[in-house]
Amino acid sequence: MVAHNQVAADNAISAAAEPRRRPEPSSSAPPAPVRPRPCPAAPVVPTPGDTHFRTFRSHSEYRLITRASALLDACGFYWGPLSVHGAHERLRAEPVGTFLVRDSRQRNCFFALSVKMASGPTSIRVHFQAGRFQLDGSRESFGCLFELLEHYVAAPRRMLGAPLRQRRVRPLQELCRQRIVATVGRENLARIPLNPVLLDYLSSFPFQI
Repeated sequence: MVAHNQVAADNAISAAAEPRRRPEPSSSAPPAPVRPRPCPAAPVVPTPGDTHFRTFRSHSEYRLITRASALLDACGFYWGPLSVHGAHERLRAEPVGTFLVRDSRQRNCFFALSVKMASGPTSIRVHFQAGRFQLDGSRESFGCLFELLEHYVAAPRRMLGAPLRQRRVRPLQELCRQRIVATVGRENLARIPLNPVLLDYLSSFPFQI
């Protein structure tokens, strides 16, 4: 009996020590469906029809246009891709001299100036050549688009008056900045004893428009 019990115990221990094998899947079971991996999105390559702007001739030309675009975004009277008809309709009921800046539809121009004249609204192309801006038909050129606008606002004939802003009510901080620039001049802004944050704000749009 003792020998029989010892053999049974040994068999139980060896059976417990053997690892259990996982049942192999039946060959008749259908394979799991394979999900197709999504193809990576192809990069969007701009085509020549995506923009009407001509290519830049130099890096300095690129910097000037980039700065002009940043200032336009901050000025409030840049209307982007507004059409000629849309610009004239917005200016029709405004006082003489009211103006706005928009994208030009001409392939050789970046921007256009739409202004309410005594005879009605009209649009003038702003040419950019050799790093300078000038109005179509004018011999005067400027290194900055906003210097051009300031010139015609302050000219004796006052071709330009007040800009037509998309927001009629301007923030108080913009009005204060305009008054400070008009009082001390943009060439003297760095001499004002203010903290760097305020000086940066004044320098971000140092024009009187």
